[in-house]
Amino acid sequence: MGKKILVIGAGIGGLTAASLLAKNGDAVTLLEASSELGGCAGKFKRHKFLFPAGATLGMGLEAGGIHERVFRFLEAPLPIEPLDHVMEMVHPEATYQFLKDRKLHVDGIAAHFPEYDKQIRSFYQEIQQTAAVVRTLMGPLPALPPSTPKEWAYLVAAVRPVHVKLLPFLNQTLGHRLAHHGLAQLHPFRHMLDGLLIDSMQTGSEDVSYLLAATALDIYHEGAFYVPGGLYRFAEVMADSLAANNGVLKKRRTVLKLEKSESGWHAIDHRGNGYEADAVVFNAPIQMLPQMLQPELMKQLKKPLAEGIQSETWTTLTLYIAVDESKLAEPLPLFRQISTGGGMAEGGHFFMSSSHAEDRLRAPEGFRTVTVSTHSEARHWDDKEKYKSTRRTLTAKMLSAIEEQIPGFQNAIVHLEKGAPKAWERFTGRPNGYVGGFPQTLDSALFNSISHRSGISGLYLCGDHIFPGGGTIGAAASGIHAARSIAGKRLV
Repeated sequence: MGKKILVIGAGIGGLTAASLLAKNGDAVTLLEASSELGGCAGKFKRHKFLFPAGATLGMGLEAGGIHERVFRFLEAPLPIEPLDHVMEMVHPEATYQFLKDRKLHVDGIAAHFPEYDKQIRSFYQEIQQTAAVVRTLMGPLPALPPSTPKEWAYLVAAVRPVHVKLLPFLNQTLGHRLAHHGLAQLHPFRHMLDGLLIDSMQTGSEDVSYLLAATALDIYHEGAFYVPGGLYRFAEVMADSLAANNGVLKKRRTVLKLEKSESGWHAIDHRGNGYEADAVVFNAPIQMLPQMLQPELMKQLKKPLAEGIQSETWTTLTLYIAVDESKLAEPLPLFRQISTGGGMAEGGHFFMSSSHAEDRLRAPEGFRTVTVSTHSEARHWDDKEKYKSTRRTLTAKMLSAIEEQIPGFQNAIVHLEKGAPKAWERFTGRPNGYVGGFPQTLDSALFNSISHRSGISGLYLCGDHIFPGGGTIGAAASGIHAARSIAGKRLV
């Protein structure tokens, strides 16, 4: 009989840890406060329409990708559709096409800036070479920052002579490398990069860790996918595997207290039910830990985690739209970024994902569902009047920008609702509607990340606040680290 494991939160990180440990033979109980799985990668239905909670595309599903490795270990393949044309990036000065083929992609970008052709090609060559070296570490997937002798040994064993090439870049930002290539003042080019980075790294080219930025900018070329239905399918596949391996999943169970004893852990949910465990995987927002843990346990948390609990991240306004295709002059692109030139937040930049015309999981024939999301600062939502005003202003701003690109779009809308921070707080349990994890700056990335080890024996963490960061790939990787530490072996 394996260990008795309690997982709190059925987001992608928690489901990854739970399904891997159940497959490993451990007795896993997973508690989810919501009636839906997947957290920020979940879904909801309105009438005949299904909406993914977040506007995003499928990554990490290529051979050897993080999600592909998990699903292969679980023996649970997932239907996907690879994309050769990843997305359109609409900016004030031009519309760029993000293509899977690296050469065609660079050719297309360089064509917009002929006077900088040599510099842009040199920059992308370095990006591709750096990302290729970083990917050699994705196989062993060492945990950062290493917290135990075993993790240090695993990291050292994963390092090869080729990784010496990464050392000069360890404390550099993407901004440093743009300056090196003579591109620091090419603002339209940087703005295009910022649009890509804000969605994946939660910050722009000036401050983002170069090693992570290189990986993020290049990963689309490894494989980007349309997942029929949406990324909530990740959650369903892992939940099915959990059940098949005798794990227990309980929805609508909010954990109120988490206590440690000599024999292990004891949790109490809002219904008064108690749960005993040898170890706990915490996939709820880290800001909730002070409500659950006793003060003496809070004092044992590692310093980066304790500081992270007190820190703000982005909030978002998300629009959920269903449109009548017959009223559109042209089919909607599956994925599109739109930047108006007004910065990377507050509706100046947003990501728009549409259902495939043949995706009957999301909409009936003749209709498409669309999810649109922009970054926003929490200070714009901190009182009732500001909340209403910000929601109204950002909605109008994004709809106007879409209408400019897709004439007749607003007339085609048959359903529209708004997911403002309070809605995210209500449906995903995230305090203040914080989403996306911390910006991947030098101060919070790689060796400065928050470890999956909390500092308290038997309490592990996963999710977008934990190394390696946001997105489904980052959440899944943190779940893998938690599962490995509990199982005492690699698993995937």
